[in-house]
Amino acid sequence: MAKIEKFEDLEIWNISRDICKDIEILFETTGLGKRYSIKDQMDRSSGSIMDNIAEGFERNGNREFINFLSYSKGSCGELKSQLYRSFDKNIISEEQFRVTSQKIELVKNKIGAFMKYLNNSEIKGLKFNNKQ
Repeated sequence: MAKIEKFEDLEIWNISRDICKDIEILFETTGLGKRYSIKDQMDRSSGSIMDNIAEGFERNGNREFINFLSYSKGSCGELKSQLYRSFDKNIISEEQFRVTSQKIELVKNKIGAFMKYLNNSEIKGLKFNNKQ
């Protein structure tokens, strides 16, 4: 595994960033761009996934990082629910729903695995001088 020195090195952050870009494309290419309420909610929840990963990383401690990762994971659920709403209202296509949902599921599962890794790690972060 490569050394992680900044949040931009995290695969989960990069996938989350891609999801934000994908959501922006949906705003530009579908009726979502004209639906202020759901567009705003989707913009905030997709951004929350990557933002909480970054914020938790910068806290320099596993306990806080895990807490912020759980917020990111929750935002994955929120965004996926908003995708369902968009699909059910025929604002996005089945293909757009499927592709974006799969990416959300991927990052959600990777966040969960990373949380488990951090929980079991002997290294507890710079904040705690690698102690529990």
